[in-house]
Amino acid sequence: MAAYVYFMADRPHGTIYIGVTSRLGARAYEHRTGAIQGFTQKYKLKRLVYVERHPTMPLAIQREKTLKHWPRAWKVRLIHRENPEWNDLYELLLA
Repeated sequence: MAAYVYFMADRPHGTIYIGVTSRLGARAYEHRTGAIQGFTQKYKLKRLVYVERHPTMPLAIQREKTLKHWPRAWKVRLIHRENPEWNDLYELLLA
């Protein structure tokens, strides 16, 4: 089963949250609607700005842990390389 590492943000170059899931569309929707208590709800992180697909959950979890230890500048560069405008990728999930 595929798994995804994803970044949520409130705005371009704003607060970033890194998560992992096997249900990307549903999980992004939960963040967008504030259904998940915690960090993303508190900081209103509703914009899906980065996604990586991995073949297994253990690989995705390891990547998530690695990314969480990166300096913020590296995370911003990663987002900017794939999504320079920090567009909300959630709409692409629906297409």
